[in-house]
Amino acid sequence: MGVVILLVMAAGVAAMLTRKLPTAFALVLLAVVIAFLSGAPLTGENSVLDTVLQEGAPALAATMVAIILGSWLGKLLDETGIAGTLVRKIVEFGGDRPTVVALGVLAVSALVGTVTGSAPAAMLAGIIGIPAMVAVGVPKVTAAGTVLMGIAVGVPFELPVWQFFSTALDLPVDTVRGFMVKLFPFALVAAVAYVVIENRRRGTEHAWSLKSVSARPAPRRERLGDAPWYALLAPVVPLVLALGLDVAIIPSMLAGVLYALVTTTRPGEMNKRLLRTLYGGFEVAAPPLALFVAIGILLAAVKLPGAVDALEPLMKAVSPQNPVLFVIVFTLLVPLCLYRGPLNVFGLGAGIAGVLIATGIYPAVAVLGMATSYNQVFGVADPTSTQTVWAAQYAGVSPQQVMLRTLPYVWLVALGGMCVTAALYV
Repeated sequence: MGVVILLVMAAGVAAMLTRKLPTAFALVLLAVVIAFLSGAPLTGENSVLDTVLQEGAPALAATMVAIILGSWLGKLLDETGIAGTLVRKIVEFGGDRPTVVALGVLAVSALVGTVTGSAPAAMLAGIIGIPAMVAVGVPKVTAAGTVLMGIAVGVPFELPVWQFFSTALDLPVDTVRGFMVKLFPFALVAAVAYVVIENRRRGTEHAWSLKSVSARPAPRRERLGDAPWYALLAPVVPLVLALGLDVAIIPSMLAGVLYALVTTTRPGEMNKRLLRTLYGGFEVAAPPLALFVAIGILLAAVKLPGAVDALEPLMKAVSPQNPVLFVIVFTLLVPLCLYRGPLNVFGLGAGIAGVLIATGIYPAVAVLGMATSYNQVFGVADPTSTQTVWAAQYAGVSPQQVMLRTLPYVWLVALGGMCVTAALYV
């Protein structure tokens, strides 16, 4: 039966890759099929309806709340002009030096990446940052990749991501945070190397306007003017509270929302801005919320006793236990997290992670290391991820061009994460 379940998973991957089914729908369908194949009854204990669907759907509720708050804060950074001000100040400081401007946009992208992810993060840093880089001679592919690499630098400190891995892998937030901090130096070095090396290799390309930008009016935040200097600390507030003062994730993000509001908004306008940005945050958060509901359902299915018993012998037979082999095998498998592949942690990869933990093949913290390492690749180089598609199209290039340019760098980040995981936990 384990072989049949794996074949069903492969069919699910094929359905997602060929876009026959949206990822969230495919994961729910997979979960129900796996539950039935595992011998789960329709109702009762360890059942399809009561366990997989009823208990699985809200399993990642804390992550969903964190996603909503991150999206809310992201909308505030956009509407109040905080993000735009950060980018403009950096660009002004860089002058006409392409590498300096790109490093500045990289830094702002990293800061934005600690607050929110996906396309909203790319837009916050890229709407001003990408045209500014192109204007001083940064090649378009390099400019798009700079924003994405910068967001990846911020991901190890993105609080919703901490919450997701904590809930999905049943690990304390402190454990997740501890590994993320270890992953950060690899992401930072790779991002800086990308900017410096690619600018030197590709030289300067003077494309003074972007087709995707020229026909658009000035963004609203440009018309608003600069935000006050003290408001620019808003993206840092949740991070300081969660990382420095050990405050819980949701209160930390709420504090960031309130700080951004109070430092940029007149008292008489606060209620309207709060509601407007909250509703806008829900629009941004809707796709990941649907995905996290589906992931919770899939995790509940693969943790059923019948699924664990069926998959355990197969997974043990193919999972390396030697630390060196662990690093080699899972580093070579990095491409399987691209194109919504089976190791994409925001897809079927979450189910595979659940199987590895439920069967006891690897400790949960080792699976955390694998999953977060793959996430660093997916968030930058996957041509199907929304942030990659947006950044590439806005810069006037294809997502595949961005993938080819950034993949070697993020692959090395994954290698670093795998080495740390093997050295400490395997």
